[in-house]
Amino acid sequence: MHISKVDLNLFVVFDAIYTERSLTRASQKMNLTQPAVSHALGRLRQLLGDPLFERQGHEMAPTPLARNIVSQVRNALRGLELTVNSAERFDPASSERTFTLAMRDVVEPNLLPPLMAAIAAQAPMVGVNVLRMARTELESELAAGTVDAGIDVLLPLSEHIRMLRLPGDDTVVFARRGHPSVQGELDLDLYLRQQHIQVSARRSGPSLEDVELSRRGLQRRIRMRCQHYFTACSVVSQTDFLLTMPARYGRVLNQQFNHQILPLPLPLPSIDNHLYWHANVDHDPAHMWLRERIADVIRLLPP
Repeated sequence: MHISKVDLNLFVVFDAIYTERSLTRASQKMNLTQPAVSHALGRLRQLLGDPLFERQGHEMAPTPLARNIVSQVRNALRGLELTVNSAERFDPASSERTFTLAMRDVVEPNLLPPLMAAIAAQAPMVGVNVLRMARTELESELAAGTVDAGIDVLLPLSEHIRMLRLPGDDTVVFARRGHPSVQGELDLDLYLRQQHIQVSARRSGPSLEDVELSRRGLQRRIRMRCQHYFTACSVVSQTDFLLTMPARYGRVLNQQFNHQILPLPLPLPSIDNHLYWHANVDHDPAHMWLRERIADVIRLLPP
């Protein structure tokens, strides 16, 4: 079937229904009547020879065919949108655009203050939304355009995702002041004799330092596992536990705790972050401007 015989608006409706899982919400999102959305879905069903969505309870669940084509449809729609928008010059001083960034909470405190200062100086009406998402969702969100860029560790993503390696971070150890065994110095034997806190959003699994210790045939004693470094720092202040964490974020948190910050007595590779974006926005002026601001700010962060 030649593309000239296809109404491309049908795929816009498809994307809205897939996102909202509801004809009513899709019609509201597109500012159309529900019968109009139902009619468009009927035409697309006839075109593709598949129901595409089937009602399950209060939701419209996508069929296997719908799940198989949604990424290609979204990529195509995003490409058309960028083609139209690229004809317009991006002027930071007058733009009212809002960018959406995905990043971990350990990156936010160091990046956002200088990034927002840089953006405010050049683009006083540009906004930024920051969210955290599962790493497995990053590529699809970038492809759909719901996220403009992401910052995370090295991830196994497809060739459709571009990335830029950013300056890395070191790993340090926190101990409370007044710790009976740790007083300004920490070697590996002393580190292993202590009790530790492990921070992870996952339910189980080793951290980087545990992987390296295991490689050497060593193991530390983990007394507590929690989700947030702030919580772990609070526990450190009331126990003799040690906390191992990224250095830059640690210095931000330690303004409230005044713990000892000691080098990790274990050689670990630098914790590298990467800036990710979709190939569709490689040459989009607005995205290029945003990526330049992020890269500039991170390069200027103190080591």
